[in-house]
Amino acid sequence: MKQAYFLTGTDTEIGKTFITCALLHRASQDGQRAAGLKPVAAGTDAAGLNEDVEHILVASNVKLPLAVINPYCFKAAVAPHIAAAEEGRRIEFAPIKAACAAALQQADLIIVEGVGGFRVPLGTDGDSADLAVALGLPVILVIGMRLGCISHALLTAEAISARGLKLAGWVANRIDPAMARFEENVTTLQALLPAPLLGIVPHAPSGDAAGAAEYLRLPGVLELGF
Repeated sequence: MKQAYFLTGTDTEIGKTFITCALLHRASQDGQRAAGLKPVAAGTDAAGLNEDVEHILVASNVKLPLAVINPYCFKAAVAPHIAAAEEGRRIEFAPIKAACAAALQQADLIIVEGVGGFRVPLGTDGDSADLAVALGLPVILVIGMRLGCISHALLTAEAISARGLKLAGWVANRIDPAMARFEENVTTLQALLPAPLLGIVPHAPSGDAAGAAEYLRLPGVLELGF
């Protein structure tokens, strides 16, 4: 059985990479060969490295070529279609699909992390929602727990469903430790989202992403093919 998921979030800066890494650690702790992919990344340091990609590399226990993990990386930390245009490049889905297929040859589980929220423009092939459709993967939704997250979560879930994709589960990531009525918000989301809660991750858990893994579980095994 192979497992593969597309991980998206309710917005940017809500902890997608952190949860991707935590889920990879969870899979590793469960005895699975796991790898994360970040097909599109924007923003590099002086050495040409992207921080999110580096975190995913460390969290994966299957070591893949960088070109498989991150087919598209741009220097400017801006919307990827803008960064790509500035560099005279195009983001195309075919290389990303090929990278996912290559990753699944070596891993039991892969998590493909999107960019920003669910509908981020990527280029002529479409946006990040279109990429999820092209890959045909069930979706894990990371909800950044802060004021307004319920509406953002329901709108994202609606967009996922409208594209015929399965919402495999969602994670409540407590990015605002002072959020009022936190438990009530989680209860409301549990009642309204058509998918299981995969875990509630506290703010700044000890042990970083590896420590956060203890608060998470993976969705049920799904057999997928490319």
